Amino acid sequence: MHIPDGYLSPSTCALTFAAAAPFWYVASRKVKKELHTRAVPLMAVVSAFSFVVMMFNLPLPGGTTGHAAGLGIAAIVLGPWAAVLAISVALIIQAVFFGDGGITAIGANCFNMAVIGPFVAYGVYRLLSGSSEVTSLRRVIAAGAAGYIGMNAAALAAAIEFGVQPMLFHDAGGAPLYAPYPLSIAVPAMMIGHLTIAGLAEAFATAGLVAILQRHEPELLQSSAATAAPASWWTMRRLWAGLAAIMLLSPLGLLAAGTAWGEWSAEDFANPAARHDIAAASGNVHPPESVPQGLEKLSSLWSAPIPDYAPAFLQHEGLGYILSAMIGTGLIILGFLAVGALRARLSAAPRG
Repeated sequence: MHIPDGYLSPSTCALTFAAAAPFWYVASRKVKKELHTRAVPLMAVVSAFSFVVMMFNLPLPGGTTGHAAGLGIAAIVLGPWAAVLAISVALIIQAVFFGDGGITAIGANCFNMAVIGPFVAYGVYRLLSGSSEVTSLRRVIAAGAAGYIGMNAAALAAAIEFGVQPMLFHDAGGAPLYAPYPLSIAVPAMMIGHLTIAGLAEAFATAGLVAILQRHEPELLQSSAATAAPASWWTMRRLWAGLAAIMLLSPLGLLAAGTAWGEWSAEDFANPAARHDIAAASGNVHPPESVPQGLEKLSSLWSAPIPDYAPAFLQHEGLGYILSAMIGTGLIILGFLAVGALRARLSAAPRG
């Protein structure tokens, strides 16, 4: 679901960035008082979990891959506004440092996975959990439904963004300039895999984590825990230990063969084997004979320092994946620490 550079037109990228920007602004305003205190470690661990869980690729129908996103648990534990920031940080680091998602598509990816997904998930969770006890089974069921529906809402938004490109942006001969498949292909291709596999992965992850938190950290399931529950780096130690265990398992994400739908490289359009796979994942409709002009131009806009979570100095793919998970988590921690320190400094500065 990470839209790469070149699949969306510059105007679509600008529009989705403009759509996400107000949510970033309001979210930062709502949680700014907490960004130098107890919210920092909790937001950091949730953001890091989102980053790592997105590395666990799963095989989807049609020979493509997908993943959970951690948007359900982020919305439940942090509340939707803090979840916007936490998941956005993970997505931005993925794009800038690992090439997972495009630089030009940061606005679109954040709008889909950090805004639409968490807000839908939070609404479903609050609706289904009602006034039940924090430790009730109803909360676990509500969490699973929230993760599932939120994930599919984000996938549908991405599918629509893909699907409108050939209708709105094409050359004089009608050839698409960016994403090549219309809504009639993009929506089913994206949604079948998310309705059947990726959405269920998000549901089980969200429900499972809520069940674990009910037993060990029930205070984190209070409304807007980021601003209500006391937290420190030390009190979060069990969560960090659990995250470390997930990092060590991250090479399992390498077992799924294939590429996520809509994330093919420009070179794939000229490769006969890759073209066959693209068609098989797209209702047996073959892609254009040549690379869409806009896609080819924008796809090489940014070269990530660690593309595909594979550090160049490590020849072992699994160890490289684990190291990438550690680097990404470290960058997230540093980012939240920096923001927290800046907020504390600004708060302590004399006014006037």
